[in-house]
Amino acid sequence: MNSLTNENTRLGFIGIGNMGSRIAGRLLERGYQLTAYNRSREAAEALVKYGAKVADSVAILASEADVILSCLPNDDAVKSVYLDTQGVFAYAHRDSAIIDMSTVLPETSRELSDLSREAGLNCLDSPISGSTPLAEKGTLTLFCGGDEELFQAAQPIFSSIASQYFYLGGSGSGTAMKLVANTLLGVGMQAIAESVALGQKEGLDRHRLLEVLSHTAVIAPAHLGKLSRADLGDYRAQFAIRLMNKDFRLILETAAAAKVPMPATAAAFQMNLAEFSEGNEEDFSAVITLMERLARVGGSDANPPSVGSSLGGEVRA
Repeated sequence: MNSLTNENTRLGFIGIGNMGSRIAGRLLERGYQLTAYNRSREAAEALVKYGAKVADSVAILASEADVILSCLPNDDAVKSVYLDTQGVFAYAHRDSAIIDMSTVLPETSRELSDLSREAGLNCLDSPISGSTPLAEKGTLTLFCGGDEELFQAAQPIFSSIASQYFYLGGSGSGTAMKLVANTLLGVGMQAIAESVALGQKEGLDRHRLLEVLSHTAVIAPAHLGKLSRADLGDYRAQFAIRLMNKDFRLILETAAAAKVPMPATAAAFQMNLAEFSEGNEEDFSAVITLMERLARVGGSDANPPSVGSSLGGEVRA
């Protein structure tokens, strides 16, 4: 397979959401011909000023693209885009390539790979690790599983949007690695939230606590920026809590199928779900405010939440 450069490759991008729009924008900046499709056409049309074309349907996009990239919200959306009668598999030409960047179950990625092979297409699962600011800077991390030849050929695409990209193995390896990484992301944030509440309850100044904690070796890079934002009370979504909630569900469903006990993850999911049930579009670091309310510290002690019903949510994908 030839290298997929901006000189010889027509890209189709499906899913122009918060991450997809920024990734597609980076590819356009790097000189790629790119056709965009989104269920809400307005989101795709916002890329026209950067040189994108807008497809009226998935079928049209698939029939014209050499490489089809997708960044979709869940497993059902991925299956619909690829498997429907007007979907990618029905219209993509043989020897074209699929790079799915969605966070889904590893089993869904394996199913997509099997069907791609039957259709004569090459396929990679390449979920994204990183927030919207990293997507804008082109410094995401990609976890890739599936066709290794395609992984090598796609280096020019990956280098346009990411500072790191790793090949993990067969299909489903990329999505499995994403769930592994987000286990640490979610559980780690819950641990931080509990620690911050404990420190304040013991009389530590909140600002000083967060400042000093940010200088310790126990804070992961992905959590570091969350401390300074929490100090300002800024919980605007960079990685929305609804997405962390979705990923917790995928993690626990995968773990249940593999018979892997994950008690700390299950507990962190319940607290994430409790804050998610408040209904606000906020960052997943907002679990800090939940723990402060429960501990009656941080200026949130007047109305601690009732979490009984929201902690009993059923886990499903």
